[in-house]
Amino acid sequence: MRKQIIFISSFLLFTVLFLAACSSAEPEEVIVEVTRVVTETVEVEGESVIVTQVVADETIVEEPSAVEEEAMEEAAGDDMSAIGSEDATGGGPPPPDTGPKVAAPRSPETSIETVTDSEVRSAEAAGETAVAELPVLEESAATSDVGLPLDQNSRLTAGEIDDNAQWDDYLLYLRNYSGASVIEVNVSERHQIWITDSQGNPVLGAHIGVEANGEEVAVLQTYSNGRALFFPRTLDSDKQAETYLVNVSVNGLTESFTLDTSSAQREWTVSHPGADQLSASVNLDILFLIDATGSMADEINQLKENIRAIAAQINDLPAQPNVRFGMVTYRDREDLYLTNVTDFTPDIESFAAFLADVQADGGGDYPEDLNEALSQAVHQPEWRIENSVSLIFLVADAPPHLDYGQENHYAREMFTAAGRGIKIFPIASSGLDSQGEYIFRQLAQVTNGRFIFLTYGSEGAGTTGTETDFEVSDYTVSSLDTLVV
Repeated sequence: MRKQIIFISSFLLFTVLFLAACSSAEPEEVIVEVTRVVTETVEVEGESVIVTQVVADETIVEEPSAVEEEAMEEAAGDDMSAIGSEDATGGGPPPPDTGPKVAAPRSPETSIETVTDSEVRSAEAAGETAVAELPVLEESAATSDVGLPLDQNSRLTAGEIDDNAQWDDYLLYLRNYSGASVIEVNVSERHQIWITDSQGNPVLGAHIGVEANGEEVAVLQTYSNGRALFFPRTLDSDKQAETYLVNVSVNGLTESFTLDTSSAQREWTVSHPGADQLSASVNLDILFLIDATGSMADEINQLKENIRAIAAQINDLPAQPNVRFGMVTYRDREDLYLTNVTDFTPDIESFAAFLADVQADGGGDYPEDLNEALSQAVHQPEWRIENSVSLIFLVADAPPHLDYGQENHYAREMFTAAGRGIKIFPIASSGLDSQGEYIFRQLAQVTNGRFIFLTYGSEGAGTTGTETDFEVSDYTVSSLDTLVV
């Protein structure tokens, strides 16, 4: 059977359109129609039956000035892996030795308990601006008027899920996971730090340093919605504390507050005086992190065909972001090459030429060296960081090797990315197993990204629809080839 292709270019574009648009100081209300899928388990004649409900053309009204409800978690039990940001990392354990495999079986012996307690939902924080991402990007794409359309050969659908928005569901997913070994990261205690200007608008690129007992233990940076996430239980045990001093620097000015983990509070808002003098111009750095092994030929060809249209749509945005494209392709050890880095360039023709030279080949066993590739993607290109929306689109169909004993494993590098304000959007191509799903969702959740995955119809792979094999129960589905006018 021909491998099912995700129409990568369209979905990437819509995500980019949102992230550039949401940096505007005056976001507008958005009304869109999407398909929402909800899966639940019910009892029928004494047996558990999974029921999937599809709500087509659901009207959603998004108010950018309303902050989504977020969870508060009081974690119990032992501390887990200590993995922090690049500048404040407690070392952490080495990745597990899984060895080569063909598929990741669901084995109780390799299950992990990431979460032990349920969360209590907190009330919405008034006056904070947080834009709902998917509706905004869909509306931007639907109303754009660009003469260069995306390729229309693909008639596929894809779903997306924001695990930070569906926090209780995500914690339950982590707790119930029973697939192949992963790197445990205890995110159960999540503190959301929101930085705004005096008008309540979100601040992009605020630098946040977290101190415990006079030592900096974590480095964060706010994304375009003004939010950064702090997870105390990911730190080494000797760096954890009951209270932390949080220093927020914007435009040379620093505001500080005390974060008390013993309180019920899990959201912290700082109205920062330095934000009122920030420049209105926004940089946009987009890096494609591409699995270039033999099974990825279709996805790579789709990107080649549509990269110029992506650039044209972005250039048509009212915000007129200063856009650059970069790329890291990767394979595995023993292949012709392991990683190949193309630094950022504002010249779309030069980037398209680099992309045209990418060929899918090699691979061998199922996992690839995503650990090394992600490390290269975070550290090697010249990210602008300051006043920049920084995005990595991971396009892959396999998890990383966890048997290489690498110190720069994905669980360390995703915190480094978060500390630099780099958001990761993993796109799961067909064939990704449960281990890969778990890891891809870790990457998205920690960096404020979203997990994107292919959906199909009742006839299986290669057809359009709302079904998926991934462990998601409440997600939106978009017809990828009809979103661009």
